[in-house]
Amino acid sequence: MANHLPLRLGIIGAGGIAQAYSQALGQIANSGRLVAVADVDLTRAEALAQPHQARAFADHQEMLDEIPLDGVIVCTPPSLHPRHCIDSLRSGCHTLCEKPVAINLRSAREIVAVAEEVGLLFSMASKFRFVPETLRAHQLITDGVLGEIILFENVFAGRVDMTKRWNSQREISGGGVLIDNGTHSLDIMRYLLGPLADIRVVEGKRIQPIDVEDTVHIFARTQDGVLGSIDLSWSLNKPMPNYVNIYGSLGNLNLGWKSSQYTLHAASEPVVIGKGYDKVEAFANQLENFCAAIRGEASLLVQPDEALASVAAVETAYRSMEQVHWELISV
Repeated sequence: MANHLPLRLGIIGAGGIAQAYSQALGQIANSGRLVAVADVDLTRAEALAQPHQARAFADHQEMLDEIPLDGVIVCTPPSLHPRHCIDSLRSGCHTLCEKPVAINLRSAREIVAVAEEVGLLFSMASKFRFVPETLRAHQLITDGVLGEIILFENVFAGRVDMTKRWNSQREISGGGVLIDNGTHSLDIMRYLLGPLADIRVVEGKRIQPIDVEDTVHIFARTQDGVLGSIDLSWSLNKPMPNYVNIYGSLGNLNLGWKSSQYTLHAASEPVVIGKGYDKVEAFANQLENFCAAIRGEASLLVQPDEALASVAAVETAYRSMEQVHWELISV
């Protein structure tokens, strides 16, 4: 391991997702350490900062002005991302922003333009890319082990009461389950199978008393013609052992919550490639990549152009959902 001091990291936003980063930072003590936290709720900032002996602030700009930082992790709601990312970058900090980077492509482009202007790193957080078996799956697909890929399936569907959460307030989140969970779904598909060509979205019946979609089905196609089928819901409880299934001409691959494997059609036994999804491990791997990129020891796994592609895919998905029509069946 290189002989260097841990990077000084700050977090803007001390809500739920920041708790996962706090846990992950405990696993990468040699790479980076949390030295400052900012949140409009100072009590919440202090609670997150205390285990790390970090300083807490009620104003993010005050944190950026007072504390020398190598990198900043933006964990605020999506509508605030552009302001917080741009302030961080203009203060001289490499910036990792939670997904989605922004609620529209125009705002996302503004962030990336500032990063280019000041010459600093900018990346979108995408935890599923940092699950070890996702990386293994990418290599298996790239190497042609599964043959020609025909179908990608993804399900993120579980009953969650969203009536009092900011994620279901359009002006804060940008939408409902489509932007919240769909950002992950479409990024996994893009990472494993390449750029997306087109998309169609159908909204399901709204169950919860919220003003955004709580169930959608996405049909997507890659530029290579691979079909994607994605189920997203906050109201439908659809427990599945795997969150991604990939079907190829030579075999199938399953990324599971507790185990991941692939099975070739010519073989009788599956090959286990991982122990399943570990949230803290994924966040730790993501932070390791961010820190290594800051030091010039690695490239960002999620580059700025991929962050823009992610926002563009979701923005296009909403246009599709609003315009979709059904053909009447007549006999």
